[in-house]
Amino acid sequence: MASRKVCILGGTGFVGRHLANELYRRGDQVRVLTANRERHRELLIVPSLTLREVDVFDTRALEQAIAGHDVVINLIGILNERGHDGSGFHKVHVQLPRQVAESCRKLGIPRLLQMSALGAEPGRAPSYYLRSKGEGESQALMQARPDVAVTIFRPSVIFGPGDSFINRFAGLLRLVPLAFPLACHRSRYAPVFVGDVVRAFANSIDDPDTYNQRFDLCGPHIYTLREIVEYTARTAGLRRRIIGLNDLFSRLQAGIMEYLPGKPLSVDNYLSTRVDNVCGTRNGLDFFGIEPTPMEAVVPTYLGQRTARDQYPEYRRQARSGRHG
Repeated sequence: MASRKVCILGGTGFVGRHLANELYRRGDQVRVLTANRERHRELLIVPSLTLREVDVFDTRALEQAIAGHDVVINLIGILNERGHDGSGFHKVHVQLPRQVAESCRKLGIPRLLQMSALGAEPGRAPSYYLRSKGEGESQALMQARPDVAVTIFRPSVIFGPGDSFINRFAGLLRLVPLAFPLACHRSRYAPVFVGDVVRAFANSIDDPDTYNQRFDLCGPHIYTLREIVEYTARTAGLRRRIIGLNDLFSRLQAGIMEYLPGKPLSVDNYLSTRVDNVCGTRNGLDFFGIEPTPMEAVVPTYLGQRTARDQYPEYRRQARSGRHG
């Protein structure tokens, strides 16, 4: 298979790093767009990867950066905005996908992959996050027609080395002795392994059966948030009592924490948990012939032992081992 030129928006994040490595192993040339090149120079350990500093919200700069590529992948997303009116979500999840799709069509780029989220629904979902994600899906599909083939992926929460889900809870558990108050503890998730997600992305690129389709991606098991946090504590060797908060106190905690530095929890996050983060009757991984990887097979290998930066030697080792499809 001839080498493809792939441009990734959001390639410096957790999923993007894994995806860039997967595409390299398959023989692709990868360009990653970043707002701060110096901060992410460690990505250059992956051969055939170029890192370009670009303001992706500047249409002219974006088009200059993606011109000449065979595939564009948009992974950019936020879990919280700086304000509280939904405008931040709209800019990132609606305006940007629309512009990326329009630019691909204008430049003759035939393939666009878009990251979305389970539960995304324009106009109907309870949170700004889910509504904006749903509208972004619609905008990407609409603006790309008829010249760009779009595939949209809607994963549940993603785990793996360097994740911000399991690792974040492990960090919080270490900070709170004895008892850990947990908001939204009955929320349901089907955590999906990052390696499975990036394989689905890569497998879809040349498959016409995936064109203009949406794929929900889930792991093999469904857990409540309480079960996930309890598992995290056990695996990290922490003895903590998990205290599930009722709906009233969950919303109150979110309302307080969204004003803390880093916004560890927001009212919009709370509203998102009202939608189960699980697949329906169809798990998109089945379509790609990927057997979902359970948390229990992966989380113990990195929890509490390795940080995202610790993964770079692993990327280097894989790169030196040679490419394979």
